Parts: sequence; C-alpha cells; structure tokens
Amino acid sequence: MAPVILFPAIDLKDGLAVRLEQGDMARATVFNRDPASQAGEFEALGFRYLHLVDLDGAFAGRPVNAAAVDRILETVSIPVQLGGGIRDMATVDAWLEKGVTRVILGTAAVRDPDFVRAAAKTHPGRVAVGLDARDGRVAVQGWAESSDVPAVEIARRFEDVGVAALIYTDIARDGLLKGLNLDATIELAEAVNIPVIASGGLASLADVEALLTPRAHKLAGAITGRALYDGRLDPGEALALVAGRG
Repeated sequence: MAPVILFPAIDLKDGLAVRLEQGDMARATVFNRDPASQAGEFEALGFRYLHLVDLDGAFAGRPVNAAAVDRILETVSIPVQLGGGIRDMATVDAWLEKGVTRVILGTAAVRDPDFVRAAAKTHPGRVAVGLDARDGRVAVQGWAESSDVPAVEIARRFEDVGVAALIYTDIARDGLLKGLNLDATIELAEAVNIPVIASGGLASLADVEALLTPRAHKLAGAITGRALYDGRLDPGEALALVAGRG
C-alpha cells in the first residue's frame, strides 16, 4: 500500500500566506506575511511535500505570486506542487525548470484538455489535475465559474497519459473545517486509475484517521490548511499517525 502524504497548504494572495473560505477572495484570513518562512516551518515539522496555490494567478490566468513561490523554492528542500494560473506549456516548463516538482492544472483540464494531455506526456509524473467541485460539478477560474461537467468525467479524460495525481476539492467544505468529503473523493478514486488526493475541510486528527481506513485505501493523501494554522490539527500527532500506518 502506497504511503499517505499530508500536504500542508500555502495559499498565496498579494504575496501573503492566506486561507480562504469556500474559495471566496473576499473571505481571506492572513496567517503569515512571510510565506517562505511558513514553508520552512512546515519542512522543519517533518512534512515532506508542500502544496502551493497562487490564488491571484488562478483568477488572472497567469502567475502573479511568482516572487513568493521563488522564495519558497529557495527556502525548502522538500518537493513542492503548485497550482494557480498555469494555462500554457511555457508556464509549465518555466515552473518545472525553477524547481517545482509538480504543477497542478485546474481550469485548463476543463477548457483545454489537449494541453493537459500534452503537458502530462511531455513531463510524465510531474503534472497533476485539480478538480475543484461544487455539488460534484467542476468549477474553474479560481472557482468563480461553474461548469456542467462532473468531476469523474473530467478525470477519465486523463487516464493513461502520465498524470501524477488528481486533487479533488469539495468547495463547499474548503476552509470551513467541516471535515473531508471522503465519500465523493473515494468514489472518484474508485472510478479512475490515477492517484487521488483529498482536499477541502480537513479539520482534525479524526480526518487523518479516516484516510487510513481500509475504505480509503486508494487515496494518496490529503491537503491540510486552516486546521494546521489555527491549531486544531497537531502536526506531530498527524505525521506520527501517518508514519505508523505501515
């Protein structure tokens, strides 16, 4: 059984580390004015993979918080996955050359699936697809717009092209500490062969324990944000739980 990975999230807005509620840019809480310092703290705590999102970039359709990402890449030695505003091959290439381990393509997965396939084939194992869903339907443009396409339908477009992972976010739970939507995430994981990472709502150690149950055996991990920042999730306990899985 593959190890479960806990990804601490750093969401970037105006160069700061923030958390949103349900993807609403007007409902942002600043948790650290120095994202690189925050990244270093996560690495020191023992996390072994970072999840970064350029929130401004997701709305603009191009990288906006590149300077903050650059500083994070200079600060940490653990792998980093990055999403937000990555809509063309030149941007994919540039981030991977800078040291990002894995790029996350979200809006492009709906609007330009051929580009996503090409990126995954060009960079096998280094492209993830972000599926941010509201009532099972994928939202795009930083969640500002909803599509009519079910998440599982989009996921199946990318079978066997080298996609490293699917990141499934339940928008209704994101940033609200309501707990992961494991039912929907597991349903997606069972419908495709691509590893699936759960996102949105992780609130406590109980959510981490749920990731380690037999029914969740196909999940590759989960992203945690607000629960870490506000102290609801003890990083040492969570990482020890995951480490003891085997």
